[in-house]
Amino acid sequence: MKGLTKEQLVARALEEGFVKVGVCRPDAVPETAERLRGFLEAGRHGQMGWMAEREAWRGSAAALWPEARSVIMLAEGYAPEGDPMAGLAARDRGVISVYAQGKDYHDLVKRRLKRLGRWLIDQAARSSLDCEIKVFVDTAPVMEKPLAQAAGLGWQGKHTNLLGRDLGSWVFLGAIFTTLEFPPDAPEVSHCGTCTSCLDICPTRAFPAPYQLDARRCISYLTIEHRGPVDTELRASMGNRIYGCDDCLAVCPWNKFAVAAKEIGYQPKHGLPELAELAVLDDAGFRERFAGSPIKRIGRDRFVRNVLYAIGNSGQPGLAPVAAGLVEDEDPAVADAARWACDRLRGKTWTG
Repeated sequence: MKGLTKEQLVARALEEGFVKVGVCRPDAVPETAERLRGFLEAGRHGQMGWMAEREAWRGSAAALWPEARSVIMLAEGYAPEGDPMAGLAARDRGVISVYAQGKDYHDLVKRRLKRLGRWLIDQAARSSLDCEIKVFVDTAPVMEKPLAQAAGLGWQGKHTNLLGRDLGSWVFLGAIFTTLEFPPDAPEVSHCGTCTSCLDICPTRAFPAPYQLDARRCISYLTIEHRGPVDTELRASMGNRIYGCDDCLAVCPWNKFAVAAKEIGYQPKHGLPELAELAVLDDAGFRERFAGSPIKRIGRDRFVRNVLYAIGNSGQPGLAPVAAGLVEDEDPAVADAARWACDRLRGKTWTG
């Protein structure tokens, strides 16, 4: 491209804090539409009705914005310093997914994308090139992971998340759609080999087959997206995971190449909070405690429901009074979870 090169784009993106950059065409992954259709028809999206509502756009980046000529995919590392699974043994405490330990990544990544986008527009103008952009971070009907693989950032592993030989599993993805045309990168291929660590570790058996996910059984989905009571058969397997689940990411052997978080906003501030303390949060207390965190979006009721499942799984009768104090909660799912926790701690069979 005259006056503005891909090399300049990559260099600027790295300066902004991204750890890897790649480019693909908007129509680089035509197979995603069929895969998405099968996923939806099987009902594996659970209550995430928004996936079906904008299926046409989600299944085709070219349909989302026909004027786009290039998709710039960017990765940002957030690898934890320690073992994220160590907290599973602390049964009186809640485990929060690594990605939600700090500030909301949507805000942090989008801010970086916008800065890069403004630079791109300015550079194009200096070269007398017309340039329009749209930036996306996990909130629009964009299938970031297939596009990232097409752009050479990494590949979708057997756990369906993106990983890379020089990234590991701990990455956030952002996308810039642009009317500028940059040379595409070669797509990446899978390097999972015969490894099944991510499939074997899943507590709820959420992977029907390699490279397939049934969200209805995924703890991340259950604790974040699922409204109302969780199926009783899955509650015990949730352990003390109260927001998200990192098991399939944490066991990936490629994490020996994981990129540590550079953004100070990703530094953990929640740690392993006490379940007894979290269970008694009212709406105002919940909002204050998790201000600026992605946890805030699920609301107090869903969060306390998760905490009560963890209390029920704690094996600590001393937490029974905490659960008992919520059996008459105004939210039906919270009250249901409280009764389940009380019965489980007392060794009773749950009858609903």
